[in-house]
Amino acid sequence: MIELKAHSAGNGLDPIKTTDVDVTEIWPLELYSVAPFRGQEDTVSEALRAQFGLPLPAIGKVSTSADRRVFWSGRGHFFVMGGAPGALRAAVTDQSDAWCAVGITGADMLDVLARLCPLDLESMPEGAVARSLIGHMQAIILRVGDGFELMVFRAFAHTLWRELGEVARSVEAQHDLINRA
Repeated sequence: MIELKAHSAGNGLDPIKTTDVDVTEIWPLELYSVAPFRGQEDTVSEALRAQFGLPLPAIGKVSTSADRRVFWSGRGHFFVMGGAPGALRAAVTDQSDAWCAVGITGADMLDVLARLCPLDLESMPEGAVARSLIGHMQAIILRVGDGFELMVFRAFAHTLWRELGEVARSVEAQHDLINRA
């Protein structure tokens, strides 16, 4: 009998570590799309507050607890990360296998991201989320703690990894040259 094994989107990719940047995959990823039915946003928000202690956030915001996140991802659309929501007056789909999520931290993370993203991420406050580009890839960017979480479609996992690695090594080399001068 065939034995199926779950693999992450970044299966086989080692974490990216330079002097001042760390990139690691977030796995396992439990991610659910929530699109409240027309006129049901308040009902869905209260149901999520009762289930997880987290309401639907405002546009561009993230609601966070110790083990879950609820974040805006577009007009009338949200994601729940960290566990399946119960019954809601919404269209709910499991998106866990559709996305690749990585965390990026370190003193040079903003320099790395500035070369790949057109947004001014330095001014993005903690608890904010944006839809934009990372390189040529559509992405969801969350500001969490002392870093960022980047989400791209699963098909772009290896491309994201390659581009983040190349830019992180380039930034490290540029800083080495400046420090030697």
